[in-house]
Amino acid sequence: MGLSATGGIANAMTLNLFPMRTSLFTIASLLLISSCHSGREYLFNGKNLEGWTIYVEDPSVNPEEFFYVTGGVIETVGIPNGYLRTVKSYSNYRLHVEWRYPDEPVNSGVFVHTSGPDLLWPAHYQGQLKHENAGDFIVHGIAEQATLRDTVYTSSHDLKPVVPKEHPTNENPAGEWNTYDILCQGNRVELKVNGLLQNVATECTLTSGNIGLQAEGSRIQFRNLWIEPIN
Repeated sequence: MGLSATGGIANAMTLNLFPMRTSLFTIASLLLISSCHSGREYLFNGKNLEGWTIYVEDPSVNPEEFFYVTGGVIETVGIPNGYLRTVKSYSNYRLHVEWRYPDEPVNSGVFVHTSGPDLLWPAHYQGQLKHENAGDFIVHGIAEQATLRDTVYTSSHDLKPVVPKEHPTNENPAGEWNTYDILCQGNRVELKVNGLLQNVATECTLTSGNIGLQAEGSRIQFRNLWIEPIN
């Protein structure tokens, strides 16, 4: 059965228009994706520690051998204690961090709202990275506060409250990458580990500050660090 001239032209026009529609759809999709991430700021360029500063209490330690870039990731030897923090201060954002322990997993942490002078334990809130405790929430500082599950936790010179995560550990084994997604909005901080909401803090007394990565006992690596502002 043959095609009519009209049907043939219509089908030809449809075939000719299909790639155009597909191209327009693809372009529109790319523009939408681009606009969704237009506010994203990458905190690590994959090459060096531009935009970061290193704190280590022991003056005999070379900071460049304490935190450094290797194979496109940030790494620290983990000993002695210290941290890497952003030069810039941030508030109202979503933070994404990926981490793994290449050797035996021990301890580390992600700092938000780091404030005041550089000290071994500056004022901040910490998403714990101690092995099998990722998702614990720690309050650091002098008289800083946060409310978790209807309990007010206050830090002091001698006490840094550690609030356990809500669910059993969901970390991947050593050598595999994990994700921390941390929301900081007003006086609220949420911790998600590998997509699972593990802790929610409200009524936080710290609401802005630097972002930090801790060295505390073992080699650890970080990659794909970015933030997106929350309006």
